[in-house]
Parts: sequence; structure tokens; C-alpha cells
Amino acid sequence: MSDKEKTIMTGNQAIARGFYEAGGLVAASYPGSPTVEILETANQYPEIDAAFSINEKVALETAIGASFAGVRAMVSMKHVGVNIAADPLLTFTQTPVRGGFLLVSGDDPGMHSSQNEQDNRNLAKFANMAVVVPGNSQEAKDYTKKALELSEKYAMPMMLQITSRACHSRCLVETGEREEAIQDEFPRDVPSYAMIPPNTFDKQYAMKERLEQIVADGEAEKWCQMEEAYQAETLIVTAGLPYYHLKEIEEKLKPVSILKLGMVYPLPLNHLKELIQPYKQVIVIEEMTPFIENELALANISCEGKKYFSFTGELGDQEILTGLRNAGLAREMSVVSRQEEEMEKEKVTPRPPLFCPGCPHRPVFDILKKSKVMVNNDIGCYSMGLFPPFEVSHSLISMGATIGISTGMLKANRKAGREIPLVSVIGDGTFFHSGMPGMVNLMDHLEPEDNLTIILLDNGTTAMTGGQKNASTGKRMPEAEKHIHIPSLIKEMGIEEVQILDQFRYKETSAAVKKAIKTPGVSVLVMTRPCALHFKIKEPVFYVEPETCIGCRTCIKTNCPPLRMKKYEGQEKEKSSIDPSMCVGCSICAQVCPVNAIKRREGGGTNEGN
Repeated sequence: MSDKEKTIMTGNQAIARGFYEAGGLVAASYPGSPTVEILETANQYPEIDAAFSINEKVALETAIGASFAGVRAMVSMKHVGVNIAADPLLTFTQTPVRGGFLLVSGDDPGMHSSQNEQDNRNLAKFANMAVVVPGNSQEAKDYTKKALELSEKYAMPMMLQITSRACHSRCLVETGEREEAIQDEFPRDVPSYAMIPPNTFDKQYAMKERLEQIVADGEAEKWCQMEEAYQAETLIVTAGLPYYHLKEIEEKLKPVSILKLGMVYPLPLNHLKELIQPYKQVIVIEEMTPFIENELALANISCEGKKYFSFTGELGDQEILTGLRNAGLAREMSVVSRQEEEMEKEKVTPRPPLFCPGCPHRPVFDILKKSKVMVNNDIGCYSMGLFPPFEVSHSLISMGATIGISTGMLKANRKAGREIPLVSVIGDGTFFHSGMPGMVNLMDHLEPEDNLTIILLDNGTTAMTGGQKNASTGKRMPEAEKHIHIPSLIKEMGIEEVQILDQFRYKETSAAVKKAIKTPGVSVLVMTRPCALHFKIKEPVFYVEPETCIGCRTCIKTNCPPLRMKKYEGQEKEKSSIDPSMCVGCSICAQVCPVNAIKRREGGGTNEGN
């Protein structure tokens, strides 16, 4: 891409471009939707050192180190990842920034791929960080550059909050030239950068003063965009993507003026009071929590917001129009308009989540379902063990939590006099992210009567977020050889019962799981079959002999997408069928079939026998 041109970009791509143009040199991240592509795009610029870290805390610390060393740095993560990084973050914000520092938080209204809907504008305020919120890709690029400039000017870290929809939507972006911005090498300045009690007292004031200075210098005002409407009595205050949805329905509204905020914290409250003063009514449109509404209310600015709009989910055209209609701001609709609106409300047929064809996690959960055991799950593709037809898992809280939760259950069962074998399921990437401390802690708290089976799914990639590397496969962006052997690492933690299995050898795996569940102590089963999607695994496909099939649906219950029931010509009842265009030849269906009705085409056998 040349320095000056217009091109279509997603919000994620635009952030990476903005970082490049701002002279950014070090980008760190942990893969989590919706921000994964930021680092993947940054890696395409040879000037930028872009690499995934083992978790968000380490990624943040990597970016902190780069900033200390005097270069512009960026760390990107999904909203819940900021929780992992909060320990260093809440101390780092006390220190004076050297190289510009930007934390990109990918928030997820509607929880498309997340376990909660936290609004990290609140966390940024708690951490004393300024927050900017882009609504489209052009703003994402521009705000990234401006935020890094402000970071250096006021010696403070900045947060850019972007939502899932803005991360993945596309628009035309005008690119610019790269600038270089490198500070002198890191000095020894202990009072500024060593956060021990004697040095931190005055930092509490410094954090507040930096935020106040942004407002006093008029910088916050520059992020305000006022659109006045003739004879409007209502002012709508908004930020980010809801602004663009509002513009889509503007013609359906009575005259309203619009104030778009680019920086949502700190707000230039005196300036806003002047802008708001002429209006009889002020309505705030924002997704998730009433952050802007509360900030205005704290300044004694009368406004309404969540009275008309939901505190959860996304705010699209229809949600905003409905809220403004309830506020009395929508024009009367024609019959045609009402019909169009009703059509908009029709829901798309839901598509339940499924394991991919040939997914190595499928046989594991099929075995666990038959074992009827209590399972604590973790976060990854294997989270789908919660859903039909498996419905195996009992809990799922956060990255790496499964072993800690099982430890607590072991303690509770011990005190309650219960003998309940437990299973924890965790993936290789999640194990390195935050599962290892739980395993070390488990061994420190274990009693002889405890019974826990840990199933570690090592599929050779961080599959759920697009196939990124992890600590056992090479965590940098370029291809790297496997260099941390998980079973050896687990044995060093004091666990003797560690078995390596290929879960496509169904009977062998099933026997190992059953034995582990019945054996007191801690057993770890490492499942090593690689991700079928990432490694593009395709073996000769299978087919069903309808004459042999008894229609028992045993294969169907594995929930493999190519399998379905079909009425064959000459057969009285439905029998199993395999769609050859979807089958990748994993052989699980053939292995579970009780009558050997499923055969592989073009020769070969099942994985059980190979």
C-alpha cells in the first residue's frame, strides 16, 4: 500500500494503519475477538515489531517496556482481557509516559463472542486514562494517530475503545505518510518509574492533573463535533458507532441537533454546558452503561438516556428509532414506513454453534457425555461442550478458570463428605494463558482422596480466534517450530499421571478417560490431534451402507455436520447419510457405529486401526 491513497478497511485494519502512520514500532496483543486482526495487520508492516504474547498482562507489559524505551507502542485486546492486564495497567497510569502508549479495548455490546458485556470506559476512568471512541474505520485510523500524539504530549497512556461492529465493518479510508517518533533511551529515573510507596504519593495528583490539563488546554473540545438543526429544541449527545446509526434514521426524526463526542473521558464540561444551554431537552445515545449520561449528570447537566435505550445489546437503527419515538422525537410514519419497520424486526433464523467437520474436540465430548461426569469447562472452541447435543459442561467463567474452580469443588466435596469425580477441560493456548497457575495451586492443595481428571486439548493452534500461535507452537507471528513440550511441563509441576492420546483413536481414548475418572488423584490426558480447519486436514471420506445401517442415530449423536438422516429408495425408515462435500474423513462416525455400516471410500481404514 502506498503512503497516500484511499482503500477499504475494517476498523481493525485501520487501527493498525494509524499505528503505522504514527511511527509506531512495537505492537503487542493476545488474540481475542473482536481485536485479533489489529496485530495481524500490524505484522504486515516491516517497520513494526508485532507479536502475540502469552496473555494480556504480558502483552501490556511488553508495550510498557517499549514505551519506557522511548518508542510508540500499542497493545490490543478484547474487553475482558483488560481485566487480566489490570494489575500493571493501574500502576503504569501513574508513571509519565515516554513513547506514546495506546491501549485498544475491543468491547462487545451484544456479547457476540464474550462471556460478559463490560464497558471499559468505566475501567479507563477508574485507571485515570483518557478514552477516545471511533465509530468507523476512518476515525479508527485518525483517532489512533491523535491518541498517540496526545499520549506523548501529556505523558499519559490513552485508551481507544472500539466495539465489535466497528472493528469488523468496512469503509473507505484515506491513508497518510508514516512519521518517525523515537525518544531518547530510557533514563534511570527511580522516582518516576519505580512505583514503591515513597514514590507513588505525588503520582496520585499527577494522574488527575494530566486529565485536567487536557481539558484546560482545549484538547478535549477538539474532539466535539456539533451539528445544529434549524428550530431544534432537542440535542442528542452520542459517540462512536451509534452516531452513524443515528444519521441513517435522521430523516425520520423531528428537528434535532447532534453533538458527537470523539473523546468521552475527560469531557470538556464547561464547553458542553455552553453547547447544551440553548436546548430544552438533552438525550444521550450510547451502548452499554450510561457512561456519558452519568458524566453529564455529575456536572449538573440535565439529560436522559437509558430511560429510552437499553443498557445491554447493540444500538442499531431500529433500536435508536424506537427509543427516540418513545421520547416523542420521531415523525409520523406512513403505512409503507411502518411495514418496512416491521420487516426490519424479523429475526434471522438462528444458527447454533457447531464443532467444524473433523474437529478433534468432538470425540472427547462424546466420550464425556457417555461418562456422565461433572465437567468444568474453559474458554476456546471446546466451550461448545455446553451446547446440544453434548450438554456436558457444568461451568464456564473465564480464561484458565477451570482448574481453579475444580480445586474449590474438591475442597467443598471433601468437607461435605461427597465422593464426586471431576473433570476439567482446557486448551493448549488457555493453559499457557492462565491455566498453569491453577495447576500449580491444585498440586499444593491436593489430598489423597481427591479425584480430578484434566483433559488438555492440544490442537496445535489458538483455533477459536483464527489459528494464532501459542507458547507450544511459537508465539510470534511468523511460523515457528514447537518448542515447549506440554506433557513434560506438567510432569515438572508434580503430576505423574500424564498420558498422551490421539482422540481419533476412539476406543483407546474412551478407555483412558474412563480409567482416569475412576482413579483417585490427578490424571492429565493430553489430546494431541491437530485442528482440522487450521491445518486443512482432509482424508478419504466416508459413506453409509443403507442396507446395513439400522437407523440407531449413534453416529448422528456425535453432531458432525456432514451426518444427517435420509430416506433411501427401497428403505422403509430413515437411515444415516454423509455429505461427502463436508466430510473430512475423521472416522469417528465409523468407530462409534455399532453395526459397521459406515465405510471409507478409496480404501484405507479408520484412525482406530491406523
